[in-house]
Amino acid sequence: MKDKELLAMLKDPKTQREGFAVMVRQYSESLYWKVRHIVIDHDDADDVLQNAFVKAWTNLDSFQGKSSLSTWLYRIAVNEALDFLRRKKQMINVSTEDEPSLASRLLADDYFDGDQIQAELQEAVAQLPDVQRTVFTLKYYDNMKYSEISKVLSTSEGALKASYHLAVKKITDFFNRKD
Repeated sequence: MKDKELLAMLKDPKTQREGFAVMVRQYSESLYWKVRHIVIDHDDADDVLQNAFVKAWTNLDSFQGKSSLSTWLYRIAVNEALDFLRRKKQMINVSTEDEPSLASRLLADDYFDGDQIQAELQEAVAQLPDVQRTVFTLKYYDNMKYSEISKVLSTSEGALKASYHLAVKKITDFFNRKD
C-alpha cells in the first residue's frame, strides 16, 4: 500500500487500527534488519522493534507528514536501537573476557544465516561507536543515500560521510589485525 493511502487510514479514527496493522506488516522486515544491524542480537532487535512500533502508535497524532512515513519510522527505530545500546552499556559492569566472541555467538544463532566472514564483519561493526555503527549499517547494508540518512539521524551529510569513512577505516583495521 502506498504511503498516501496508509496515512489516510492512520489519520481516520475508524480505520486507524487497521492502518497500523498494515503499516506493521509493510515495514516490519525492513525495520527489523535496520535495528538488527545496530543491536546485532535477534532477541534484542525484536524487543527494540516492538518498542519502536509502540512509540509510533502513541505518536501517530504528532506525525505531520513533513517526511515520508518510512523516514519517520526509521528515525523512531534507529533512535530506539541507540537508546537500547546506551541502556545496555550502562547495565554491563562485568568483564566480557569469559564470553564467546560475537562471531561465535552469531554462528550459533538460528536467525543468523551468514558465514564466518559475515560473522566477523558483524563483530567488527559491533565494536564501532554507536553513531558510526548506525551510519555504517544504514549506508552499507541498506544502501541509503547520505541525504536519507541525514533525515533519519538529523545530522549533516558531511558529518555522516566522516562517520562512515572512520567506520570503514576501523573495520579495515580490525581485519588487518586478524591477519
